[in-house]
Amino acid sequence: MNYLNFKQFVVFTTFCFLMSCKNETGTLSEIQGKQITIDSTYVEVDSISDFVTPYRNRINEILDSTLAYAPKPLLTNDGERSTSMGNLMADIVFEETAPIFKTRTGKDLDFVVLNAGGVRSIISAGNVTARNAYEVMPFENYIVVAELSGSATRKLINFVSKASRKHPISHIQIVTDKNRALESVNIQGEPFDESRSYYVASSDYLVNGGPSVGFFDEIISVTETDYLLRNAIIDHFNKVDTLKAIIDDRFIQLDQ
Repeated sequence: MNYLNFKQFVVFTTFCFLMSCKNETGTLSEIQGKQITIDSTYVEVDSISDFVTPYRNRINEILDSTLAYAPKPLLTNDGERSTSMGNLMADIVFEETAPIFKTRTGKDLDFVVLNAGGVRSIISAGNVTARNAYEVMPFENYIVVAELSGSATRKLINFVSKASRKHPISHIQIVTDKNRALESVNIQGEPFDESRSYYVASSDYLVNGGPSVGFFDEIISVTETDYLLRNAIIDHFNKVDTLKAIIDDRFIQLDQ
């Protein structure tokens, strides 16, 4: 075989090899599955159990260590328009978030609004643990601060005041008539001023949900805190000896 023929043979062989290696795109034609019932016939595998046990014990030790004390139960249904558990949670968000927001922006946090559905458990009287924080807030929700115009703030306040559920608020006082129409609103002890913007701390779930969940609309800006709401609760538990939360006058519905 002369040099030219050999060269042609190599080129042809290489071409065939490359074509044979071409990726073929398959098409899914069928999926099959079956239900496997987990019952008493399945026994624990000792080797796996032995491996997991020290990790499980350490997690339980951390979750069940006492962080604070509740002299009485903190409930989600003990008030007409606000609750002791909701008030505590909103106050924690304000106290733990305000310094972070001030450091990052140089601005002051105005108030807090959360959703009643975000408070998933009560706290019983007695020792309070990190496990309680996971029960109250099982979701991976972060605290964010939304900047709202005066008109958007009024919409938010109207939504909260007319809602049938008891949405937690902090550092804002809402007074409505018997039909839940606004009578007065004070924020940080000052009358609501629709000509200015306000900074409102809440969960990223509510802020990102926007009008679809009813709370936030026409947001000017959002400041991330990178702070899990649950971690804020745990940090607060670590700072205080006794949890204090009462039904106060932050939300008043008049009889007439």
